Order: sequence, then structure tokens, then C-alpha cells
Amino acid sequence: MSGVEETATIEPDLPYAPGEDQYLSLALANSAITLPGGHVVDLLGTPAATNDWLAERDLAPAGTDMREMCATQLRSLREQIRALFASRVDGLPPLPAALSALNDALTRVPTAPLLQWDDSTGPYRAAPHPTTQVVDHALAILAADAADLLAGSDAERLTACGSDPCNRYLLRRGRRHWCSTRCGDRARAARAYARRTRGDAG
Repeated sequence: MSGVEETATIEPDLPYAPGEDQYLSLALANSAITLPGGHVVDLLGTPAATNDWLAERDLAPAGTDMREMCATQLRSLREQIRALFASRVDGLPPLPAALSALNDALTRVPTAPLLQWDDSTGPYRAAPHPTTQVVDHALAILAADAADLLAGSDAERLTACGSDPCNRYLLRRGRRHWCSTRCGDRARAARAYARRTRGDAG
């Protein structure tokens, strides 16, 4: 093993983390999944995969002509939301850049056709490119969802999966700190192994 993370776009056989059904932003934060063995599965790894992810959540029409620039914007918002979730979970002040990025996404959707300027014909009013509109709309919805989660009562239940190397977030139910049964089993097995190792060393 080289130690270098391998990135794939194939969806892992993992159930949704608790809370993803309530908060789209939680699903977005969990769309890049670290698996055992250094594998990373990015559900937004390509423009087509990004369109599929958005379409499954009614954030974009299926078959939108998604461009890499648009997919990159969504992946960037994902990282900023993850940074804000980490700040909330760890009880630390947010990174100013993450807060700014979220607020920028909240205000991305224009309420009127914008003033455009053509070098030969001069000024005119027009809406942005349709694909850009779709992506801006999705970014605004996801940012608003993250803001609602972070500012609402459910923020107290927001936590990171307690099974290394999993990087998913979830809404805690009771004392459960795992995003899935698989992660819970892995964490329990790791604890049992650590106890046996300590016992053997003694």
C-alpha cells in the first residue's frame, strides 16, 4: 500500500447516516466517504455523478448539462459545510472563509435578470446560463439547509462518526456515535482488539 488515498466515484454499500433524510446539507457533507484501506468514494467526483446526486434529491433536472466548473462549486461548498460542522462539533469558532462561503451561497440566486454587456451591441438584461441557474439554486438550498441545521435545535445532536477512518457526520440518537451498523461493529471490534492487546502486553 502506497499510503496515497484512492478516489472512486462508485457508490459504497452504505445506508444513509442518521439525519441525512432530514437535512440535505448533511447528505452533501457525507458525499465524500473515507473507507478502510485509504479509499475515498466521491459521489460528486464527476459532472455526471454530480448531476445524478442533485437529481436524486430534486435539486436539478435529470440530464442537466453539468460542467466541471459547476461540480467544483458544489464540492467546494461541501468542504466549507464540513468545516462548519467540524467547528460546531468541536466547539470551536468557525473559519471565516467557511462562514463567508456559506453566506455567499445563500445569496447566489438572482431575483431579477442581471445587466449584461455585449462589446458590439451594448447593455442588455438577461438571466444567467440555465445550468448556472440550476447550480446556483442548488447551492442556495444546500447552504440554507446547513444554516438551519447549525442554528437550530438539532445542532446539539450533530456529531462525527466515532469509527476511524470514517469521516461522515450524523445526528446522534441516544448515545450512538456511529453513522452505520458497519461502523459501529468496526469500532467495537477495534476496542476489543485494543483490550486484548493491552492484556497480552501485561
